[in-house]
Amino acid sequence: MNKVLSRNNVKVFGEGQAMLFAHGFGCDQNMWRFITPAFEKQYKIVLFDYVGSGNSDISAYNREKYSDLNGYANDVLDIINTLDLQDIIFVGHSVSSMIGLLAAIKQPDRFDKLIFVGPSARYINEAPSYTGGFEKKDILELLETMEKNYIGWANFLAPAIMKNPERPELGKELTESFCSTDPVIARQFAEVTFLSDNRQDLSKLKTSTLILQCSDDLIAPLEVGHYVHERIAGSTLRIMKATGHCPHMSAPQETIDLMKEYLLNAN
Repeated sequence: MNKVLSRNNVKVFGEGQAMLFAHGFGCDQNMWRFITPAFEKQYKIVLFDYVGSGNSDISAYNREKYSDLNGYANDVLDIINTLDLQDIIFVGHSVSSMIGLLAAIKQPDRFDKLIFVGPSARYINEAPSYTGGFEKKDILELLETMEKNYIGWANFLAPAIMKNPERPELGKELTESFCSTDPVIARQFAEVTFLSDNRQDLSKLKTSTLILQCSDDLIAPLEVGHYVHERIAGSTLRIMKATGHCPHMSAPQETIDLMKEYLLNAN
């Protein structure tokens, strides 16, 4: 098997225009299983795991390469170029939104549309002009907790991120996903994610973009969705009824409907 495809545990199925799904921090490609069946008859579905996640090749992890989001964006482009994908619809959850944004800025001719699920260009508040949802000291404490007690951190944070307490199995799945990730790699990916600042990159994006923003999201509050929307020219913002940070798992039908509506109507 090709080195890139095995490194990122790439799976391809379905026929038609390529739809590339990129999972968020602490997750893997399995998190898309409620969404892909709605598209696989019309699109070529491409799934993968970032190095250090899921069934990726953990030996390919390089601390220096993945010290910022460009390392992950380059891996996305490796997959695209290896499979020679054209006119891609890129669907990115959470941090993958900014990874996809960086990839689309680097090779815009490969991308047709971008769909961002719960994106954030900057997680840290910068008073008085920017609300990201977190104070820097909170992020640093979170990273310290990850280092000292990773399992405890995962058990506390995953259900809060997922929300939807009436469906505890969703929070449990996210907790298990966090716990199955190598803690050293997860700690660095968290640092790269939560300390990144992609606000200056938003205006560089020229690809048609849909932003799916949950109505109550601990990780990406409403202000963040509006900020991203206002700075990506021509983007579409849809505020979802869904709550939490993982609507593709907690509200798959609403997610599918909004994606299909956008794909039908976008130029």
